[in-house]
Amino acid sequence: MNVVECRELTKHHGRMKALENLSLTIEEDKITGLIGRNGAGKTTLLKILAGFWHESSGEVRVLSRRPFNDLLVSANTIFVDDQMNFPTALTLKEILIEAGQFYEHWDMELALRLFNYFSFDSLQIHSHLSKGKRSTFNMIIGLASRCPLTIFDEPTNGMDLAVRRDFYRALLKDYIVYPRSIIISSHYLDELEDVLEEILLIENGRAFLHMPIEEMKEYAVGLNGKHTAVENWITGREVIYTESDGSTDRYVVVKNSFTVKELDRIRLEGINVKTVPPSDLSVYLTNPHKGGIDDVFNRA
Repeated sequence: MNVVECRELTKHHGRMKALENLSLTIEEDKITGLIGRNGAGKTTLLKILAGFWHESSGEVRVLSRRPFNDLLVSANTIFVDDQMNFPTALTLKEILIEAGQFYEHWDMELALRLFNYFSFDSLQIHSHLSKGKRSTFNMIIGLASRCPLTIFDEPTNGMDLAVRRDFYRALLKDYIVYPRSIIISSHYLDELEDVLEEILLIENGRAFLHMPIEEMKEYAVGLNGKHTAVENWITGREVIYTESDGSTDRYVVVKNSFTVKELDRIRLEGINVKTVPPSDLSVYLTNPHKGGIDDVFNRA
């Protein structure tokens, strides 16, 4: 079953198109990483899926229903970001209690264990927390709700590295026992690789790439060696990124269409063959300049 289906989805913000003819499907019970540069349309897509915003045109279905202002979708979806607002009259402990009244699959035992692990005070007020502590508390709400569709939009903003690692581990451990559809938009893709099952890369409001994380790890290879030797191997192939430090060496990221024998021959010619992490690949694929920032300083 597909938990999300979008066909020719378009969303305007004034004269700007945040999403343009976006088509995709997301299967249930998978952890999907939503990535892309700032302004690519990630948050717009997530808020439409959560039912906060309506589409300008096209079709969107969440749990087989149009999500905008749909009570069933609202009851089975949670959207977690650093802008979550809670009533200022409620303490953190009272927020947990009220959340349990709304979310059908709420696990108060898990919420309280995480609450105590991260050293929250029951009488604290959400708006008085530091940015990192707010994000941590919001994460507890997202995990303990166990919604069939759980959406995290940059959930680790303000968290230090140790807390981020705890979050990833908690998410994965709970997901293994209670599978559900989880979408995570994050700039920390390198930290999330072991958690994600698939990657959805958005660029300019369109689905640029959508594939299992393991396939993305094999999508491209990096070749580092003498300029002429590297050039011989990339002729006629899709070059994704290239970098030169001004010496005779050159680093090129190319779409992986090599056979195992070809890669062995490349190594024998003194060229270093490198894997390209998905976090780096996503940047290279969406960069309009194959040389990146170096292009600014290179003079013709």
